[in-house]
Amino acid sequence: MGLMDYTAVELGKKIKAGEVSVLEAANAAMDAINALEDNFNCYVTVQERETIQAKAEELQKKIDDGTLTGPLAGVPVAVKDNMCTKGTRTTCSSKILENFEPTYTAEAVLNLEKAGALIIGKTNMDEFAMGSTTETSHYGVTKNPWNAEHVPGGSSGGSAAAVAAGECSYALGSDTGGSIRQPASYCGIVGMKPTYGTVSRYGLIAYGSSLDQIGPMAKDVTDCATILETIASYDPKDSTSVKREDYDFTSALKEDVKGMRIGIPKDYMGEGLDEEVKAAVLLAAKKLEEKGAIVEEFDLSLVEYAIPAYYVIASAEASSNLARFDGVKYGYRTESYEGLHNMYKKTRSEGFGPEVKRRIMLGSFVLSSGYYDAYYLKALRTKALIKQAFDKAFEKYDVILGPAAPTTAPKLGESLSDPIKMYLGDIYTISVNLAGLPGISVPGSLDSKGLPIGIQFIGDCFKEKNIIRAAYAFEQSREFVNWSLNGKEEK
Repeated sequence: MGLMDYTAVELGKKIKAGEVSVLEAANAAMDAINALEDNFNCYVTVQERETIQAKAEELQKKIDDGTLTGPLAGVPVAVKDNMCTKGTRTTCSSKILENFEPTYTAEAVLNLEKAGALIIGKTNMDEFAMGSTTETSHYGVTKNPWNAEHVPGGSSGGSAAAVAAGECSYALGSDTGGSIRQPASYCGIVGMKPTYGTVSRYGLIAYGSSLDQIGPMAKDVTDCATILETIASYDPKDSTSVKREDYDFTSALKEDVKGMRIGIPKDYMGEGLDEEVKAAVLLAAKKLEEKGAIVEEFDLSLVEYAIPAYYVIASAEASSNLARFDGVKYGYRTESYEGLHNMYKKTRSEGFGPEVKRRIMLGSFVLSSGYYDAYYLKALRTKALIKQAFDKAFEKYDVILGPAAPTTAPKLGESLSDPIKMYLGDIYTISVNLAGLPGISVPGSLDSKGLPIGIQFIGDCFKEKNIIRAAYAFEQSREFVNWSLNGKEEK
């Protein structure tokens, strides 16, 4: 068993106990990247080995003298390439930011650095987080480590694939409409989206400001709870940041779900859901029932309106947020142009990819005079109704259980040729973002092609502990205990 097969918390304990040095952990991650990166393309930017080794030795000294005592000190981590990192290239996987080096670091990444995390590099993603497959990146597609002919999901596909392949111990992703949970499902790892406002968005390059949220991607639920404790904080620099009374997420790591009320939306189990995925969700429900949970089906209305509402709102916010990339202040600028307006047009035409252009045009259309009321305001009203539907459900249930995605990972090229099909891949995750709720995807089982199936647990606002508890209890009972690619051992 190699060092990259350990969970982040396990590796952190070994480093703290002196069984493994930070330098050994760093070299293990770098060796894995050198061996596998050509196959999977998980990273946009990887730090130089000498830089990583120097940082590892610096962290080792702080661990040895007792300055760093946290569970993640010295553990290698990757960061999605839409989070600013001072002095390190941050591209959003777009040509328009290909040489951009921020002058500051995102708050969530700073929190990791304060805890002694060893940042290895920046992971590949769909351009500006727009996509569900990590195929829209300017730096090439990322491939699923379980089967390189399949996508890793998106937009945090690089982070998911890096964790699954053992090219880092854990990673940060961002979730606008399922971009942490869906790739986690496809790559057989655990991915968590916290309640909106729990993790600061300061330094996260915005796609949809009312929907974006940073979260952890890791090998198990314990890692996710530990990482969330590390990155969650109130940040006055972020106007949407929430000051919470309780950040002790690891206290929920209990196998006890006796008496927990779990609801399965009938709307999630109908048309469009792959039979093998449905069977995995029902098996998860059965496992939790055996542990004492009360599981029943219920009607969650308005599900069919989630996708149109989401794409209207997200595209409207994207068209506004991406207006700043114009070739004037930073990033790519076209080489030849005549006048300011021509420079804007040529820079944006050459700098943005097709999917980003599609969403900017859609967003500009729904915000335009004459269509604002018909589309954007109607989508906002639908968003409020979806939140009300979840509020009603959580009056009765502690946790909602369902699939993370309608199918396992599709083959490369299948979704990209049909954007509507790609958008429908987020049908079970999008509502969580519209309502600002926390959600977690946990590996359930494998389908007949040997690809992972993710099980999603959804909680009420600020009730992360409920979903961590349910996910942890399920994780302890699932069929496969080792989801690393070096061995899928059955219990």
